[in-house]
This record gives sequence, structure tokens and C-alpha cells, in this order.
Amino acid sequence: MKLKLTWLLTLFMAFVMQFSFAQEKTITGTVTTADDGLPLPGANVIVKGTARGAQTDFDGKYSIKASSGEVLVFSYVGMKNVEMTVSASNTIDVSLQTDNTLDEVVVTGYRTQSKVTSSVSSVRVTAETIENRPNASFVQTLSGQVPGLNITTSTGQPGGNSLVQLRGVSSINGNTEPLFIIDGAPVDEDNFRSLNPQDIASIDILKDAGATAIYGNRGANGVIVIKTRQGNFNQGLKINYNGFIAYNTLQDNDYNAMSAQELLTYERTRGNGAGAGNSSGKFNPGAGTPLTDAQIAAAPNFNWTDFFFRTGVTQNHTLSLSSGSENTSQFTSFGFSDTQGILRDSDLKRFNLRSNITGKSSNEKFRYATNLTVNYSKSNEPNSIGSGAINRNYILGAYISVPYITPDDYIDGADLLSPLSFTNTPLFLLDRLNTYTRFEEEVKIVGSANFSYALTDWLTANAVLSADYQSEFLTRAEDPRSFNALLFGGAENPTSGFQQQNTNRAFSYNQVTSLNFNKTFADKHTIDVGLYTEYFKAHFRTFGYFGNGLDPRTFFPGDGSALIPTANGLFVDNPQANILNAGLFSYFGSLEYDYDEKYGFAATLRRDASYRFAGSNRWATFWSVSARWNISNEAFMEGSAFNNLKLRASYGTAGNQDIVGGGLFGGPDLTEDFFATTAGYGNANSIALSQLGNRSLRWETIATTNIGVDFGVWNNRLRGTFEVYERQTTDLFQSTPLSATTGVTSQSANTGELFNRGLDIDIDYDILRPTDPDGLRISVGVVGNYNETELKDLPNTEGEIIGLGRNGGILNEYFTLRYVGVNPANGNLLYLTANGNVTENPDADNDRVWLGKNIIPDWNGSFDVNLDYKGFFLTTQFNYVTGVDRFDNDYGGDLVDQNSVGQFNLSSDLFREWTTPGQVTDIPSPNAANLNSFGNSDRFLRDASFLRLRFASFGYSFPEKYLENTGLTNARVFLNGENLFTWSEWRGFDPETRSNGSRVYPTPRTISVGVELGF
Repeated sequence: MKLKLTWLLTLFMAFVMQFSFAQEKTITGTVTTADDGLPLPGANVIVKGTARGAQTDFDGKYSIKASSGEVLVFSYVGMKNVEMTVSASNTIDVSLQTDNTLDEVVVTGYRTQSKVTSSVSSVRVTAETIENRPNASFVQTLSGQVPGLNITTSTGQPGGNSLVQLRGVSSINGNTEPLFIIDGAPVDEDNFRSLNPQDIASIDILKDAGATAIYGNRGANGVIVIKTRQGNFNQGLKINYNGFIAYNTLQDNDYNAMSAQELLTYERTRGNGAGAGNSSGKFNPGAGTPLTDAQIAAAPNFNWTDFFFRTGVTQNHTLSLSSGSENTSQFTSFGFSDTQGILRDSDLKRFNLRSNITGKSSNEKFRYATNLTVNYSKSNEPNSIGSGAINRNYILGAYISVPYITPDDYIDGADLLSPLSFTNTPLFLLDRLNTYTRFEEEVKIVGSANFSYALTDWLTANAVLSADYQSEFLTRAEDPRSFNALLFGGAENPTSGFQQQNTNRAFSYNQVTSLNFNKTFADKHTIDVGLYTEYFKAHFRTFGYFGNGLDPRTFFPGDGSALIPTANGLFVDNPQANILNAGLFSYFGSLEYDYDEKYGFAATLRRDASYRFAGSNRWATFWSVSARWNISNEAFMEGSAFNNLKLRASYGTAGNQDIVGGGLFGGPDLTEDFFATTAGYGNANSIALSQLGNRSLRWETIATTNIGVDFGVWNNRLRGTFEVYERQTTDLFQSTPLSATTGVTSQSANTGELFNRGLDIDIDYDILRPTDPDGLRISVGVVGNYNETELKDLPNTEGEIIGLGRNGGILNEYFTLRYVGVNPANGNLLYLTANGNVTENPDADNDRVWLGKNIIPDWNGSFDVNLDYKGFFLTTQFNYVTGVDRFDNDYGGDLVDQNSVGQFNLSSDLFREWTTPGQVTDIPSPNAANLNSFGNSDRFLRDASFLRLRFASFGYSFPEKYLENTGLTNARVFLNGENLFTWSEWRGFDPETRSNGSRVYPTPRTISVGVELGF
């Protein structure tokens, strides 16, 4: 009997288990968008009430195990959730509809709202156009993507700073860059090298006063709000890996640098240098006699550009994990990046950790989120770049070192001391590569925590606490055996050299507390009111030393054992330390009204206090008003081709309290009088006025008018935005003349006005929309901005300031002589007088004129072409800039400098120099009577407009059927390129550089290949 019972129980359990397994099965399907039927990659598929989940691949396909009767929840940001019950079918296809309450959510001030009810000017850039690009700083990836946002990167240093300006230049001496906010934390706008771009989910650029006035004291130049990735509620564990390797190379130039044979021949003709047999450099086979053709032909021909520049290799890896339960979610990422610069001895190595957590109470009244990123980077960054230091600037050595000197001529630093010859410049720099150390280590931590509690259905209390901490440690050392140490130490100091170490620590804390009211009346009237306070405090501490004199026997960079004690007036060390603090306080409010998603009105009012100003001007008030009309929601628009048509306008003010452009801690005491000790009559110790304070200093204020039209027609096949704007900056901070009886001749004050007027364009068009997920999609887009500046009320009687501009003219307008060519009769240079007459001898004071040109672009933007077909994709972005005029001092100051023969390399253009009467040429005679008389002219002023293939990406996303039984949920491979081709009249390496300097570090051309995997 017992045996029979056991047998029956076993049979029963087997039946139950068989029945259970029979119920669990694999469900597959495709998720598409209801608007156009296209596949939706990245959509979440969750078994409701469990942690089991999956994500759709690039083709919108998914696969998940579930049992009959269980409910699958399909979700995607900006789409309405769909729930489907598992039944007999093994296939469930879902079409997600746009959620008007979530779709195209935009950031407006300290809150978010749907695009349809927004009356402000803002643009969102998603992670899709940021991730997997081989730029150490995410800022560089924004170039060309946003109308009005002009990003100029003037250095190829990995992680180097970019100049970011939104809708022109709004200040003469103050800060002109937007406020950057990461997950609620205001951060340093000049340092993003330690942050991982792969962590970014979206970037919102706020452009008009309706959006920025609520930021008051820091919103004058626009606001860029960055959101990082988050996990999702009810999501199973998802693991993603992104990795790529990139190769960075020097872009091309058209300077026509001479070969060794050309240079020696030219030197022989000119009678100076190794070609003439009278060089004091390492190469001088003539030894007093001009070289023969055979000697010239046999001379070495070394390319120093290829020596100082290299192919830099970059590797980047990011591993992220995300998951979520019913009430909590998390996102964690680990990143590593190692970027070699194209210039030798320049690189950036970075480690990143991010942890983002979100949560809510079971009744969903209380919500919270924490965002924390901890980053470490080490950057080798050569200094003296852009200078004329032949013993320190590697760029100079790369551009103009003579090619008949080679690395084989180098022995050590002592060997270069005598004879001291400029021809040995590349050897000076080779020695520095071997004996000089400079690197920066940085720890950067950005964290925020936000909390909200719904007191009622229409009243919510919020608090956002955030902090930004960065610690930079600089180590710089020059070996006592180096050429530079021996040269400047001399015989009296055989143990020269130096070591410098500095630590800079900056900490800022920001807290915003608010009470928000949002209620809809009669189903059509919605009112939103917010009351806020904001507290900001920042602290800066620095300490370091500069130690002179190092013992070569114990020297190692960064170690103090080689430092030599002070003796006989030598080896005097210099310590330094400083403490700076900054603070701001604000209270403000916002009001918004919407009627049935047709008409809307919004207003903000903010009161700010800044530590920079005296008590009478410490507080300032900023405000804005904006309105919209959603024309497409009117009854008379039913049946029209317009899916969306909205007219909006805004006007308001914002303040710039960083009037010196020095960041948080710049210009903290300009309102104070300072006295300093000095040598007085008979060299007696005296006290003299060193700063005359201006207690009337106040905020720069920018008033912005904006009118915009948003449209979408033919089921949004054609969509875009047109906007016109005017930005008026008043109370410009600049130097104002004073009577010399005060003891000073000028004082910084608030005076003058600056206007920026322009147009923004953003248009996209789907040329071909596929009828099935694997079909061909072709789309194009255009982004453009036109901006012009105008100065008014300059602080002098003439109404013009050289280097700045003139009343009614453009900012930073060039004022100089006009060069018109070479006199065919004698090879002298020709110029125009102020009246337009040709002369060889212009009056340097009276014949200079305003040229109507500057270095600020008129037009900038991009156009793109994108294709998708059967998993293959091609993305291209062409950037363009027009109206930029720059002095090409690499060419004019170095490569065609006819006075440099015998010392540096030159351009073969000099073979066109004037030699005989009647010759028509563009290169003057090396013996021209006025060759060195009028250096200040527009002879080398060039149009630096350009069209560039800024970015291209080609890749393939593997269909789900190829990933079955591999453990992968998605897989993609890609080949990317940055700065691939440039079309420009500019002859140098990089027309994008916003500088009239020379010998600067150019940005590279980059090719990368990578993979993206989901588990």
C-alpha cells in the first residue's frame, strides 16, 4: 500500500511539473511606433510583477520567456505603456503610441513639461548622437547639432577645453559661456575631461529668456542641462558594454614646406645658412664654402612634423548595469579611457564610476533620486604651446625645424650649449622631450540628491541638493642635466633644474528648495505655479611650491629627494597658497497657464545676490514673459497637412555676475581699494595705490527677445523650427578712462552696450520612409545660425577702441593697413592709404582703417544625411562656418618670413619672390626697402570659412535571429570618423581654431571602430 501511494504521488508531481513547464514558453515579437510603423529599438518588455525582462534590438524585435496568463508590459520613454496577456500564441507584436504627456519632454527652468505646452526655445540632443564618439570631452560632440550653439575647439590636447557660445558673444571681458548643469549640479564649464560621455542620456540647450531668466545670475549666456542614464522600474538586470579603439592623425596643410634640398638651395641663393656654408648648427658640411649640387643632393631630408606628431591610439570601454523593482531602480557604470594625443608627450587616461538610484514610496507620494559620479584622470599636457619658445614649444619644432638636421645629431643637452644656434631648434626640443615632465592628476566628484513629496494631488514640495568637487594636482619638473637647465643655470649653478607641485581644490554646493502647484480646472485650464529658493556656496584652496636646484644623482620627477637646500643665494624655493570663497543667494517664482493645449502664457521673476558687488548693487532682479499659440490644435486646422504648427514669443532679462570671465572665483574684490609697498623717493619704502575700487560695479544684464515657429507637416515628414532673436547686453564691464590726477588713467566700470541679432534654423525631412522594419529609410537635416554683433556707447569721445571696435560696428573688428600686393618695378610692398590711393609708404597712424571683418562667424551649423537598411546604417554630419577672418601667422610669421633664412624651414612659395623688374608676383623681394616697415597690415588676413565632414558613422545591428542562444540581447558594430575632410581656403592644419595666434596644437582626424553589446 505504501509503495502504491508513493508511486501515485510521484506520478502526480511529474504531471504537475510537466504541466508547469508546458505553460512557460518563449514569446517573440516586434515593437513598433504607431506614428510611422518603424521598429522601436531599446523598448523594455517586462513580465509584470517579476524581475524578468528583455529589451528590443535595433530592429524592434524581442524574445522573453513567460507563462500563459502572465502579463507583459511594453514601455519606452515618451510612449504610452501597453500591457498584453500571454495566451496561446507565441508571438505578440505591439505598436506603442506617443504619450503627449511625456513625448518630447523639454526642460524649462527648474522643471519639465511637454513640448506641446512649452513656450520657450530649447533643443534636446539625445544619447544616440553622443555615445561611441571618440572625443574625450562630450562638449565636442555637440558641435553642429544645435542651431545657435557655436563650439570651437582650439587644441588637439585630449580632453582640452572648448569655447562654447550660444547665439553670439554676449560680453567683452566677462564670461560668455553657458551654465552647465549635470543632474541638478552646476559644474565648471571649462573642465569635462574627467567625465564619461557614455553616461549621458540627454542634453537640453535652453536658449531664450523664457527658459533662462529663471536661472538669473548665471543664465545670461544660456543653460545646458545634462541628464545621465537611469534604470527603469520593473526591469530585469541589463548589462551593456560599449568599446572602441580609435586612431588619431594630424590633419593636412597647404603650406608647401621646403625639403632639405630646396631649403639648402634657397639658402645658397640667399647667402645665409648651411646651404651657403656659414651655419653654426649641427649640419654645416660646407664649413665656409657654399654647398655644391652634389652635397645638397646628398643631404639628409628629415620630416620633423612626422617626428613631433604621431598616430595617437585611443581605447575606450564602458560597462553598465541597470535594473529595477516595483519601487526602486539603479544604473551603475564603469568606464576606462586612454587617449594618446597626436602631439608627442600629450595624452589623457581616465577612470569613471557612476551610480544612479531612483525610488518611490508604494503610494507614489514620495520620490527620490541620487546621482553620483567619481572620476580620476591623469593628463600629460605640454606647455608653452602657442609661444615662440624654440626650446619649449614642440609645435614650433614640428612646423619650422630645418629638415637637414636629424635626431641622429642629438647627443645630450650639454652638447647643444656651444655654439648656440637657432638651427638646432629641433634638438633643443628633442632634449626637452627626454628631460621634461609635466602632468596633472584630477579627482572629480559630482553628486546630487533630489526629493519630492506630493502633499496633495496638486501641491508638491521638492528639494535638490548637489555638489561639485575637483582636486587637481600638478607636477612639473626639469631635469638638472637638460639643455634648458644647463643654459639658464650657467657655470655658477651646475645643479640647476626645477620642480613644481601645486594642488588646487574647488568645492561648490548648490541647494534648490521649492513648492510647486499644478492643477487643471474644467478639463481645459491648467495653472502651474512654483516658488523657489536657491543657495550656492563655493570654496577654493591652493597650495604649492616651486623648487630651484636639483641633484641629478637622486632626481626623479615628483620626488623631493633631489631638492637642494638654499645656499649662496642659489636654490631659493618659492611656496604659494591662496584661499578664495564665493557665494550666491536667490529667491524666485514661476507662473504658467495653459488653455486646452491651444494657448499658453508663462512668466518668471527672480531676485539674486552676488558676493562680487558692494552692498548697494549686490541684489538684482531678472524676469521673463513668454506666450504661445498652438495653431495646429485649432478646429480650423483639422484636415490640413500640418501635424504641428506653433507660434511662440518671449522677452526677458538674465544677469552675468562673472564680469571678468574668471569663473567662480574671478574678480572677487574689484569694489575695494588696495595699497601695496613699493620703492618711493630715494628708494625709500613707501605705500602706493595698487587698485582703485569701484563700488558702483554691477551686473551685466542681457535682455533677449525671441520669436519662433515650430512646424510639422505630412505626418511630420517635414518638421523644423525657425527663430529670430535679439540679445542686448547693457552695463558692459570694460576699461573706462579716468583723469590722471587720480593717480590712475583708467578704471573698470559698467558702460556700453553690445547687441547680437540673428536667426536659428532647424529642419529635418524624411525623403523615404520604410513600409516594413527592414526597409530603406533616408532622411536629411539642416541646422543653421546667422548672428551679427553691434557695439554702442563705447567709453571714449571718438566712439572707437582699437582691438574692440567702433560704435555701430561689429565686435573685435580689425583696424589695420590694407595690403594690395608687390610693386612689379622694385619688389616693394604696396598698401592703400585711408583714401584708397596706392603707396609704398603708408602712414601707420592715419592710413589704418576699419575692415568690417572679425574672427566671429556669421553663419555656422551643419547638414546631415542618414540612411538605414536591413540593419545597416550610415550617418553623416557636415559642419560649416562662414564669415571668419583670421591672421595666418604660421604662414606669414614663420614659413614666408624672409628674415629667417638659415635658421628655420620655409615655404617653397618663396621661390616666387620678386627678383627682376617687371615681375608680377605675390612674394616681395627679400631686399624690399619696406619689407619690415609695416608689419601691422592685412597681408596675411585670410578667410577661414570651411565645410567639414565632421562626423560619419557606418555600422550594422545584428538581427535577433542571429543572437539566439548566444546570451546577447543586442549587438552592433560600427566604424566612425571625425574631421575626415575639410574644404577651405585656409592653408593651415585647422581652420576651426578661434585664434590669431600661431604654433598652436591642431585638432586631429580620427578613425574609430567599435562594438556595442547587450546582455
